[in-house]
Amino acid sequence: MAKIGFLGLGEMGTPMAGRLLKAGHELTVWNRSAEKAAPLAKEGAAVAATPAKASARADVVITMLATPDAFEQVLFGVEGLAAALSPGQILIDMSTVGPDEVRSAASRLPEGASLVDAPVRGSVPQATSGKLDIFVGATDSDYERVRPILEVLGAVRHAGGPGSGAAMKLVANLVLGAAIVTLGEALSLGESLELNRGIMLDVLAGSPIGPIVAAKRGNVESGQFPPSFKLRHAEKDLRLVTEAAAARGRDLKQALANRAWFDEAAERGAADLDFSAVVATIGGKPPGPTRKSTENRPQEPHGRKELRP
Repeated sequence: MAKIGFLGLGEMGTPMAGRLLKAGHELTVWNRSAEKAAPLAKEGAAVAATPAKASARADVVITMLATPDAFEQVLFGVEGLAAALSPGQILIDMSTVGPDEVRSAASRLPEGASLVDAPVRGSVPQATSGKLDIFVGATDSDYERVRPILEVLGAVRHAGGPGSGAAMKLVANLVLGAAIVTLGEALSLGESLELNRGIMLDVLAGSPIGPIVAAKRGNVESGQFPPSFKLRHAEKDLRLVTEAAAARGRDLKQALANRAWFDEAAERGAADLDFSAVVATIGGKPPGPTRKSTENRPQEPHGRKELRP
């Protein structure tokens, strides 16, 4: 069993850290809001006072953070993790921060420490059940070292060298954003043509966007968008997509249009709702109040499987 430091106990990080602890790994956790570490401490995890102290004696350190800014602060801020890393230690970043941020951070680590990027596709139910899809960017030797740890959390795919995992996550989330915006625009067009929404959803369920219709139909029909994958995170991911493309001279017109819809939905108060709330924005309807979060519920309404972000 490995000695692991785990930093970032948000909606995804907490169940992921819990799985590692239950698998028998020796776990030290840190979170900016210290109270979030208390449940894991009761299960046997040690709690570090700072990011730097979370790396003490660790074989690997995992970060699961919300934004590139948070990643930078935890690594390179006051009492940050990076300066405390030693030769032979591996930092596994499972956040979605983009390949440029990953490669920049890797170049600033102490000599002999390495960074593996391993962002995930999936939301809280998959994090809880160990069924995440994990895209790993690493050298062959680092991949073999971290693979047994990551397999506790889900299905592991070696996407290529350092930075490739972060790049693959952008590709995956570009498609996710496009699918949900296409659903919203299709319904908006159909309603303007006086079509029945239920019949439209039946037809779209058999179309190329069928998986997202199945996953989010309950939300769309009810007008309720309890967060499984928050819209603010989808908005951030699409920003990373368009920025990465622009930096490489690629003109992704559809991705830019999709990002604009997410920006508008966030501005209209949907940032902390499920990303499918963008459908309501496209249709010109404010999303209804959320009665109950589904972040720890394994399935969408009517037993539909959650589409993995």
